Amino acid sequence: MQIATRQVGEITVVDVTGDITLYHSPDLRKTLLDLIKTQKIPYVIVNLTEVKYIDSAGVASLIEGLKASRDTKSRFSLFGLSRVAREVLELTRLLKVFEVYENETQALESKPANP
Repeated sequence: MQIATRQVGEITVVDVTGDITLYHSPDLRKTLLDLIKTQKIPYVIVNLTEVKYIDSAGVASLIEGLKASRDTKSRFSLFGLSRVAREVLELTRLLKVFEVYENETQALESKPANP
């Protein structure tokens, strides 16, 4: 798995490539928590376009990012979920917990759900 970050104005996009599994999820968790808690980025968007599979440890990392964003009153969203990743979030009933967009443009142009 590879993780890259890029700035779009005040928004940070986290581009993830490869499967998010137990082995790789600590790297994702560290990146998300650093952006949200340490750097205090106001809006973090996770690009999952190149992620074909995510296991429970990967989901846990995303949940930690979401929780940290709520604690710091910042925004956190996902886009580009594969069919498998979407099914995992649906089965765990987490799809409605996250802000999920089809593509980057929708995520960047979205307004906060609870301003």
